[in-house]
Amino acid sequence: MMTLIVAIGAQNAFVLRQGLRRHAVAKVVAVCAVSDAILVAVGVAGFGAVVRKWPSLVTAAAVVGGIFLLGYGFLAARRALRPSSMDVSGEPSGRPVLTALALTWLNPHVYLDTLFLLGSIAAGRWLFGVGAVTASVLWFVALGFGARLLSPLFARPRAWRVLDGVVAAVMTVLGVALIAGA
Repeated sequence: MMTLIVAIGAQNAFVLRQGLRRHAVAKVVAVCAVSDAILVAVGVAGFGAVVRKWPSLVTAAAVVGGIFLLGYGFLAARRALRPSSMDVSGEPSGRPVLTALALTWLNPHVYLDTLFLLGSIAAGRWLFGVGAVTASVLWFVALGFGARLLSPLFARPRAWRVLDGVVAAVMTVLGVALIAGA
């Protein structure tokens, strides 16, 4: 169960980035944790069976999500190619929340993990769902607020470039895989 929650992906990479930047961390963690709780609850309630009746929804979600992840990967690659340290001044406070919402609700991997896979394992087993939600909340809190421990490492522009390069590569691979598999 934890491997689904802890797996590196767009959502976790963004929470880590916000934690390192110490920008809107509580809001981003809350959005991700509440969103996961909703998705797990819907999965445990049996939504996976409903969606299996309309496989074209999964295909459409994969294409849209793949395009979104490619865009996110492009932005990370662009940041990686700029040799500067993070500048958080002037970023609107609503943007991280909107990005967290998009990385959660437009990301087909989130649906595959929570609605289909976890939902098929835990269908009707609400105690299992409570455990999954608890694990998710603990993970996002640890990732978002624990990231500050890595701040000394990320005081150098090179570390940000490496992180952004890894994020760009992961998002690009995930985006291409989603589109190719659709």
